[in-house]
Amino acid sequence: MQTIFVMVKCELGHAYDVADAVVQTIEQVSEVYSTSGQYDLLLKFHLDDEIDIGRFVTTQVQTLPGVKDTFTLITFKAFT
Repeated sequence: MQTIFVMVKCELGHAYDVADAVVQTIEQVSEVYSTSGQYDLLLKFHLDDEIDIGRFVTTQVQTLPGVKDTFTLITFKAFT
């Protein structure tokens, strides 16, 4: 299992629409947060090991209406 975070910059006025679209259409999403600063949303995904992260982000997240830009963080280890 791979965990990634994707920061999303949305078209003005569309952050809630994008957040709703992520929750409704992408089954691998774990959490969605609204944020302040350079990006509008922080998305957490759990992906199967065989899923290509780059292809997943470019085809599933970047193509959603209202998405202007993304920044992907790939994780290595979760500490408890």
